[in-house]
Amino acid sequence: TLTRALLRYRYRRLDKAREAARAAGYQGAMFPWQSGSDGREETQRLHLNPISGRWLPDNTHRQHHINSAIAYNVWQYHQVTGDHEFLYAYGAELFIEIARFWASIAELDPALDRYVIRGVMGPDEYHTSYPGIPPEEHRGIDDNAYTNVLASWVLTRALEVIEMVPRNHRTHLCERIGLALSETDRWDEISRKLRVPIRDDGIIDQFAGYRDLLELDWERYRAKYGEVFRLDRILEAEGDDVNRYKASKQADALMLFYLFSPEELERIFAHLGYDFSRELIPNNVDYYLARTSHGSTLSGVAHSWVLARSDRPRSWQHFLRALDSDIDDVQGGTTREGIHVGAMAGTIDLVQRCYLGIETRAEVLHFDPALPDDLGRIKVRIRYRRQVLDVEAGHDRLCIESLPLPCEPIVLAYRGRFRELAPGARIEFELAAASPPR
Repeated sequence: TLTRALLRYRYRRLDKAREAARAAGYQGAMFPWQSGSDGREETQRLHLNPISGRWLPDNTHRQHHINSAIAYNVWQYHQVTGDHEFLYAYGAELFIEIARFWASIAELDPALDRYVIRGVMGPDEYHTSYPGIPPEEHRGIDDNAYTNVLASWVLTRALEVIEMVPRNHRTHLCERIGLALSETDRWDEISRKLRVPIRDDGIIDQFAGYRDLLELDWERYRAKYGEVFRLDRILEAEGDDVNRYKASKQADALMLFYLFSPEELERIFAHLGYDFSRELIPNNVDYYLARTSHGSTLSGVAHSWVLARSDRPRSWQHFLRALDSDIDDVQGGTTREGIHVGAMAGTIDLVQRCYLGIETRAEVLHFDPALPDDLGRIKVRIRYRRQVLDVEAGHDRLCIESLPLPCEPIVLAYRGRFRELAPGARIEFELAAASPPR
């Protein structure tokens, strides 16, 4: 499959990622933010601000969260396909080396009694450093919430992945890469003690120190410039610095609600020793939406997703915006250079996984549809554990029909109601009138 091929692409470049980690003083594998054909880092080190005409340092190579994205994709691929051969031959080693990287970049802060991760960038590419530091000296920010939560998740899942590998394969793999029990014990400790900056009111700070930044006068800048997609360039041309403000180019902390269900996110925060409940999600969404310029085409995808359960009309607006991003050339001249494939794939993912509420968990395929009012029904064909499923959902009914293929039955669920689906069979669920925040 395409997904398997893309993950094997990463595996074939694993040695290059190991070299990059060693060169930076870390263990394990550090994959590049933008990968060259052989796995080398291809991220630009300078970029032009066309408004000011100045060339500026580019620190986006500090987006080490790409490593967690690779591990997350390995996990999701195995959950959906049950491809054990891939996990044993490739996926487990990828997971282990990425876990090693996070364990080596994390440092214990005795004053906090927490592990911290310094000098990184989150998905928001506006914040490359702290205020008052010259651009040529930008060294990233500390304890990006998205980065740290994902690092904890990777370290925890890596321990599970190791146990999933059969003993003979596991012994051979551990001997080949020199994995010791002392390493995995430390992974468990770090996974429980990584710092996530959370305020007393439940707002997740995008990174350590975010709460101390200035508020931006969004109305003034929009009145002056119209769209402020590239607020960073506007401010730099004025002699200012976007690092001074609570302003984001795209979803950052909110990406946690994009990747994880409320149930899993509550478990992750509990594992980290933080009290965080799903009731706090809408406040976080509203807080960051009011401070985001949507300077990336991916922004519409993520924000449509996190609004899908709490504000369906606004979710639909962001979905349409993402869908039209290349047709309308919303970034002013980039479409002729090539379409934004990530955003286009994201709109398909929105329809399939978000609006249908699809989640794979504990060998069960969960559905929880929440269609926008403007969308009458969704009908898609998906594959899960060798079964081919025709899924149709409206506002009151969900139907799943399996094609008659030679494969094992699977288990489906809708809000606690579990049903076994054999090949060639059909299952229907009556949908509840309203969905809880997700």
